[in-house]
Amino acid sequence: MGDRDYNLTAEQRATKAKYPPVNKKYEYLDHTADVQLHSWGGTLEEAFEQVAMSMFDYMTDIETVHPTDTLEVKAEGDDMMSLLFHFLNEWLYRFSADMYFIPREVKVSSNNFALILQGTEVKAITYSAMQIHETETAEIFVIIDI
Repeated sequence: MGDRDYNLTAEQRATKAKYPPVNKKYEYLDHTADVQLHSWGGTLEEAFEQVAMSMFDYMTDIETVHPTDTLEVKAEGDDMMSLLFHFLNEWLYRFSADMYFIPREVKVSSNNFALILQGTEVKAITYSAMQIHETETAEIFVIIDI
């Protein structure tokens, strides 16, 4: 049983048991007063999906989310860094503006990075130490202000 499981309600445990585990290709790295998200995937699109999921999973246990709706978000940028910034910023805005919409899954459409959605407050996305690596495995590093 994970650390988060101890505080789950019976309803949250039932939701978690009902769906397959979320595919997590991310980790959290310590950073002074903030947290750094590190995600990876076989493609850049998958790394983008995973970094969004890591942000939401940092705020709440996404495996307890019962999917009830789909939300499409579009983000644009002049380069990959600004696209990543706007992508995460749009999701953070949707979380705050759409009655705490939390995804259980994020899918990136590679044609224009249109996105379809299936514990701790994140205040802002930062450009500080932001990195995107496209090698054999795509990797993303983002610091979020908590």
